[in-house]
Formats: sequence, C-alpha cells, structure tokens
Amino acid sequence: MDTIITTFDLNSPTTFSSQPITNERELLSVVAPYAKPEILKSLWQIVNTFSPFFGIVYLMYLSLATTYWVTFGLSIVAALFFVRIFIMQHDAGHYAFFKSNTWNDRFGYFCSLFTMIPYYYWRRQHALHHAGNGNLDRRGHGDMDVYTVDEYLALTKSQKIYYRLYRNPIVFLLFGPLSLFFYINRTCTDPKVYSARDKRNIWMTNLTILATFGVIGYLIGYGAFLKIAAPIYFISSSLGIWLFYIQHQFEHTYWRPNDEWSFVRAAMQGSSLYKLPKILQWFTGNIGFHHIHHLKPGIPNYKLEKCYKENPAFHDVFEVTLWSSLKTMFLSVWDPKQERLISFRELKKLYT
Repeated sequence: MDTIITTFDLNSPTTFSSQPITNERELLSVVAPYAKPEILKSLWQIVNTFSPFFGIVYLMYLSLATTYWVTFGLSIVAALFFVRIFIMQHDAGHYAFFKSNTWNDRFGYFCSLFTMIPYYYWRRQHALHHAGNGNLDRRGHGDMDVYTVDEYLALTKSQKIYYRLYRNPIVFLLFGPLSLFFYINRTCTDPKVYSARDKRNIWMTNLTILATFGVIGYLIGYGAFLKIAAPIYFISSSLGIWLFYIQHQFEHTYWRPNDEWSFVRAAMQGSSLYKLPKILQWFTGNIGFHHIHHLKPGIPNYKLEKCYKENPAFHDVFEVTLWSSLKTMFLSVWDPKQERLISFRELKKLYT
C-alpha cells in the first residue's frame, strides 16, 4: 500500500516542506484501512503477555525464599510485561483491540484490575489528551504540564520552584509513580470534566485494590505481596511516564494556539518516532510509532509498524533514540518565538 504524499522537510523540523501535503484528509485516509482489529492477533497478544507475566510473578514469589535481589531482578522483567498489559488497556480504550466496543470495554476494565488505572476515567482523560495534543489553549490532560516563556516568567518565585521541580527528570521519574498511584488515579482531579460513571470507576478501582491487597496479602503475607507488587508497579509506572514524556517533549515539537492548531500537524510534528531496540518495541506495543497512533488512535498496536513500513509519508518525522532521548530531559519551557522547547538555563540566558 504505497502512497505518494509529500512529507516534511528534514532540514526544517518545525515546519512543513515548501511542497505541503497535497491534502491532510488524504493523509488521514492512508491510515484508515489499518484501523481494523484482528481477533486472532488480539487473542494471541493476550496469551503471550498474560501467561509469562503470571509465570514471572509466581517465580518472584518462590524467589522470596532465597535472596530479594533475585526477586527484584525478576520484577524488572515483570514490569515490562506490565507495560504491555497497559498498552492493551490503552488500545481497548481507543476501541482498537476488538471489533466490538462492548468487548473493548470489558477487556480494558479487566486489564485495569492489574494496572490499577481506572479504565473509564483514564479513557476519558486520554481522549482529552488526543483532542488537545499540541494545542496551547487545551493543555492539562494526560500529559506533562508545559509553560510558555511568558507564562513561566509571570510565575511567583515559589511557583517557579514548583515548576522546576515538577519538570526535573529525577522528580517525575522517582516521585511520579507515587503521585499516579496515591493521587492522580485515585481521585477525580477535575469533577466537571468527568461523568458519573468515570467517578464511580475511580472508587471501584480503589476498592478493588484494597480487596486485592486484603485477599492476596492474607494468603501469602502482606509483606510478601508488597515485595512483589511494589517494584513491578513502580518500575512500570516510571517507564510509562518516560514514554509519555519523550513522545511529546522534544526540542522541535509542536505547540500552537487554538486558532492556528491543526490535528494532523500536531500528530505528525508533535509526536516523536521513538526508535527502540526490537525487544523494547515489543514490550511497549509499538507505541514508539506515536505520530501514526495520534493520527489514527483506532489502529491496533500490532499494526502500527506495518503502517509505518508501507507508507513513506510517515518516515520523515522527528526520530528519537534511547541515547538522543536522554538529551531532551532538561527541555522544560516552550519558546513560541523559536518554536521549540528550551531549558531553564537557556531561558535565563535569553530572557532574564
């Protein structure tokens, strides 16, 4: 399915080529055929993810009789499978895992019993993220907060300190998982945005967590349960936060006010192509092809790479590797004049 569509100018990553895409609707039409779940592939993904996950968790339990270093080492592998379970929940939330919306909701809810992320609540939050990705007037849903230069300079001293801490990678990778578990996914942060079902979903998830802790803790010991569950959740949450961060927070990303904003451009310019080693690409459910995912969220994770390979139009986008992604960690403020993210050090040099 080769399609000839003019793409971006690599020498100018923040703008379209002088020969623009012939039609943005045409680009959307390219991805549409891939948004068809295949039941056998979805079922196989369930088997090849949940089966090894349960096996590793059981080995973690057995390893508690030896040294905890073995348990912790196994928790890293389990956390990778945990990320993959969340990717399936994520796909279900986009109605991209099964053809039936009902079965997507049922399966997404089932996954949430493991990820401890309220399915309906998170689904709405994530939909708002997709609707406002790269839109300066619709920030604040499902992504890290980003301030413009003028907004940052207008903050009080204490607000600047808070924002600096919030954007510090040590803080958001180490304390972010705790915030997700104990606050963000346990309470309704903006009641006006969410439905009654979303709010009930939060409390049902909270009760499920308490029941799980109570029952499994009673069976194997509360200390043993925490030694198994805590590192899995913490490591997987840190990985999830990093994925969300790097797929939108890079130097030449896309932010525009609402009257200049374009859904297609936000997807293609505001979402990175995260080139991971094959094994990590598998564990993360191909989410590194993030520009395609944002262009058509209904594409199942197992079809994203196929869409990328078959359509050269998706090749000329901002690429990030494991190594180059580390260089983005201290880009924290959006500079509308330069149309790029800058560091606090550069902001101080240029504007204070």
